[in-house]
Amino acid sequence: MTTARDLLLVAMDVAPVRPAGQGELSLALAGAEVIDLVGTGAVALDGDLLVPGTAPAPDDPLLAEAAASLVRAAPYESVEDWLWRRGSGLAAAYSTRFEADGLIGRARHGRLPFRSAGTEPLDSPARRHATGRWAADEPVLAALGAAVGLREEPAEGFPDLPGETVVTVLAAVGDAVAELEAVRQRRSIEDAAFDNIWRAP
Repeated sequence: MTTARDLLLVAMDVAPVRPAGQGELSLALAGAEVIDLVGTGAVALDGDLLVPGTAPAPDDPLLAEAAASLVRAAPYESVEDWLWRRGSGLAAAYSTRFEADGLIGRARHGRLPFRSAGTEPLDSPARRHATGRWAADEPVLAALGAAVGLREEPAEGFPDLPGETVVTVLAAVGDAVAELEAVRQRRSIEDAAFDNIWRAP
């Protein structure tokens, strides 16, 4: 299992503490992929730039796809740029893969925000692994979950994160999620102002 897979399974399984959407989840999934790719040696960070390594392709198909899509020529790609490029539609891509792998099926209960229409996680080793990691407050998964509103971030943050690279990626995820929300709010205000113009006597 990968961190991205665990994050999506948890997102489909728990009630969030604040509303968020597929866009935020996709950005966090892209961040989770970077963290896992760093762990396998497929990529390293030089400042905030993603520098491809020489490790073989990961076994997980979606993580292998992520590794194959890394920019392999200088000046490379920043973590922020990766999040927006790789994150586009990523939650839907993972959901499709989960359906193909038999990890999600027809829902019998009320939908949660990150579930595909009419689906929910099925009992499986993958789901049990993800929920166990979540219940144990594993720092990386907990921090990604906080970024997309699945839980509150502790006042002291997540002090047990494993290294500066992970901190850099998580900070980029947080910034991207905040930027997405700011764009969404700006559009909402602009749309409301436009509506008011047409309703004015």
